Amino acid sequence: MIILVLVLLGLCLGSFTNALVWRIHEQSKLKTKEAKAKLSITKGRSMCTHCKHVLGFWDLIPVVSWLMLNGKCRYCHKAIQDTPLAELLTPALFVLSYAFWPLGWSNLGIMQFAVWLVVLTGFVALALYDMRWQILPSRIIYPLGVIAAIQVLVLTIAQHDWRVAAGAAIGILCLGGLFYGLFQISGGRWIGGGDVRLGFVIGLLVGGPAQAVLVLFIASLLGTVVSLPAMVSSKAGLKKRVAFGPFLIMATIFVYLFGASIINWYKTQFLLL
Repeated sequence: MIILVLVLLGLCLGSFTNALVWRIHEQSKLKTKEAKAKLSITKGRSMCTHCKHVLGFWDLIPVVSWLMLNGKCRYCHKAIQDTPLAELLTPALFVLSYAFWPLGWSNLGIMQFAVWLVVLTGFVALALYDMRWQILPSRIIYPLGVIAAIQVLVLTIAQHDWRVAAGAAIGILCLGGLFYGLFQISGGRWIGGGDVRLGFVIGLLVGGPAQAVLVLFIASLLGTVVSLPAMVSSKAGLKKRVAFGPFLIMATIFVYLFGASIINWYKTQFLLL
């Protein structure tokens, strides 16, 4: 029953994520508040990204509507810009997190799980935005940072353990500080400002130097594996900038769910040697 609820919730939030990403991008191109208000995520009506026709209920059923319409708008018959990727990925991440949740199901554990679902939704939105336009918008990163900071504060107080806050601070310095240094040294050529801000948020979430290093290692490994074939096969690929945000996000999700087990295993192996 819980899995069914998570799937339905993930489908709805995945559909919301598609709308959020498109509206934030379109608003970034507008100058007046009146024009931006028409694309408000809270007040604006769902519409086709091509003909701007307001969509009805049958056009908005996650995944199902896209399949029924063969990926084309019912009104202008152009290809729907939003694929079902977010609508499928979000529930998959929700169920995966539930199946391998590492923090237990006490009241605090349930609270952390609820916060994590919100963070996952924001991560999916950031990954989609970065893949499309190679930008990590602050309008999504900053709220995630506030949510993560509040969670650290609540956990520190509830557990009466200052090490929670200390671990988060160290994570911020390790990831955010490293990315900020790279950004300053390269003048923004090696890493973007959005990656720096995301690094601070991820450091706050995972906490601790070991987790931060693991995130950086996995993200770099994923980026290399995905990007190297394209760079080798094309001279133009050597000059093409690769969005690093999605790799950071994938690594963060993996470390958040499995990082403690991996680090404990490594420590055990190291101590045995």
